[in-house]
Amino acid sequence: MRVRACGVNFPDILMVRGKYQIKPDFPFAPGCEVAGEVLEIGSDVNGFTAGDRIIAMPGYGGMQEEIVVPAKRCFSIPASMDFDVAAVFCLTYGTSYHALVDRAQLRPGETILVLGAAGGVGSAAVDIAQQLGARVIAAGGSDRKLAQLAEFYGVEETLNYSTEQLELRDRVKSMTQGRGADVIFDPIGGDASQQVLRCVNWNGRILVIGFAADSENLPKAPTNLLLLKGSSLIGVFWGRFTEEEPARSHGNFKELFSLYEAGELKPHISHRFPLERGGEALTTLIEREVVGKCVVLT
Repeated sequence: MRVRACGVNFPDILMVRGKYQIKPDFPFAPGCEVAGEVLEIGSDVNGFTAGDRIIAMPGYGGMQEEIVVPAKRCFSIPASMDFDVAAVFCLTYGTSYHALVDRAQLRPGETILVLGAAGGVGSAAVDIAQQLGARVIAAGGSDRKLAQLAEFYGVEETLNYSTEQLELRDRVKSMTQGRGADVIFDPIGGDASQQVLRCVNWNGRILVIGFAADSENLPKAPTNLLLLKGSSLIGVFWGRFTEEEPARSHGNFKELFSLYEAGELKPHISHRFPLERGGEALTTLIEREVVGKCVVLT
């Protein structure tokens, strides 16, 4: 395929540092999701033809002009979706939809606390949760980024867990009249993970998405807290899900693309870079300047 745009994601950083479960031989091009056009197809490929606009998830190698991708990792791009949006859609929206719908079974009227809300999966979770009719509390570590997120998505309740005088757990309890959140979306880990165990509602669901705060010192959960709240600690591994349940994964994307076409989902891209500045794109993500997603255009 001819790559037109490549999304930049946290796994790219881990992979470059040699700390991700996928460890390509060096040197390699990062970039685990791309959008562009089909140039050629293999003799056994069905459903695609040269010239088709496609999204692909190669795992790595996306930051280059052309790439070969297995057909099973490709989707047709919806007619109204531009290449830049297509290149940042699948990984974060696929992960967040799987987390909220398949794993948490988030219901209208429930309260969801989204940690790392200004990040890629966090902002996608905010967007999707609002469409599911949930009350969203968007939490992050930067007033500036939370303000941008709130303006873009119309979020009414935000929480800066790096400056609040009260601890995260106390602030969430205050915002929920002592009940706690029904669902907690946690791609952060670290100290925040320990606190959210204490601010989840009865029968609440805590979604373990990732460990952006510290991928080496993983948090441990006191199981007595789960017992006292009747709560569930739920792992979310979207990549494995797509392999184990491909039909269900494709069904999720069909629904996500439909919502996008209807104007009900709005992926937010705060930074765009040309291919020759791909390294700068990674640095911008490392320095936590990105709100939503960052994309490299080729």
